[in-house]
Amino acid sequence: MTTIQKNYVVDTNVLIENPYSILSLKNGNDNNIYIPYHVLIELNKLKTNPRLRHIVSKVIDVLLENKDSINFIQNDSSVSPFSEELVDSFILKEILASSEIIDPILVTNDRILQLQAGLSHINSEEFKDSKPFESESQRYTGFCENGDKPLANSFSWVEGKPVLHGPDGGQHVISYMHSPWNIKPRSMYQNLALELMDNPGVDVVSVQSDAGFGKTYLALAAAFYQVLEKRNFEKIYMLKPTIELGAKMGYLPGDIDEKMEPYVRYIMDLVLKLHGQRPANKIFVDPDAHVPKYNTKKFEILPLAYVRGMNIEHSFVIIDECQNLSRTEVRSLLTRMGEGVKCICLGDTSQVDNPYLSEANNGLNWIVRKFKGQPNYAHIVLKGERSRGPITDLVLKTKL
Repeated sequence: MTTIQKNYVVDTNVLIENPYSILSLKNGNDNNIYIPYHVLIELNKLKTNPRLRHIVSKVIDVLLENKDSINFIQNDSSVSPFSEELVDSFILKEILASSEIIDPILVTNDRILQLQAGLSHINSEEFKDSKPFESESQRYTGFCENGDKPLANSFSWVEGKPVLHGPDGGQHVISYMHSPWNIKPRSMYQNLALELMDNPGVDVVSVQSDAGFGKTYLALAAAFYQVLEKRNFEKIYMLKPTIELGAKMGYLPGDIDEKMEPYVRYIMDLVLKLHGQRPANKIFVDPDAHVPKYNTKKFEILPLAYVRGMNIEHSFVIIDECQNLSRTEVRSLLTRMGEGVKCICLGDTSQVDNPYLSEANNGLNWIVRKFKGQPNYAHIVLKGERSRGPITDLVLKTKL
């Protein structure tokens, strides 16, 4: 059966939504791909957008890697690309002016442009195989792909069971459930995260997930277990970035605990929930107080500015919301870690609140990118059908 070769002209919004769209459309050598010159003009403008520049960079990488099999079209007689006329108009002119494209199909998710194309007798369609950009911390799930050599401290499936691959090449079947501080994992992925947090050979664990999959709760449970029961560490540190949208922290009244309270109220809720599961009296100065205060000899929450100059040793450290830290801040934090430290880095690169960072250019993503494969590092993406509760499940299931 002969396949009819199609000639696709790809719009900017399709490339931004999925940088690999041209490979999908090309389908090997079945179809021809054309990129209008004014799409490149538009990409050049978008590369300075702090929210899109990491995606534009990936688009350019894909275009350069495949430049020999992509056709670039330009209407030399058109108006200057710096004209006030809309870029969409130039794209249509370039399609119409190109005599080499037989029966062009404009691929765009812009419905207005689809209407304009129809008025110019150009066929158009949406890109149906849309796949949003994923950061390194989302793409590398902690599981090795079929056929790939396992990375240190990654997982794979063997006969339906998860297997942990050690840095020395050894394999360990995870056929049991962890229950630190009397909590029960709600999914297999939570259990594997606890496996990594409990592994004495892994110094740094990063955990990526959407909101609601229990990253912080799991890390705190593991910390309580390691510090209060096993006594493998002397103290728990919770390090927290503060993205200040209102009054600056330095101008807020009170001591450091009072200044931090608006940012860390949810941590107290989780600590009290664990305390309800099993008494954690050493965490508090007075566990029976109506509003208990932390015993800073055992548990301390600190903003980033207070960590500079410190030397943290023999401690279980949790760095929350790493996606809101820059590469420099993450480096500064991790170089504060001395002997006998277990560090858990938590975050969700799809929820970056720091206006100076992006989905790719943030602390969590840099950790995964640079540490992946190191013998004392592990990463896992939490997922599953059960999260914080049925409403959160509904949000995640429907991708609201």
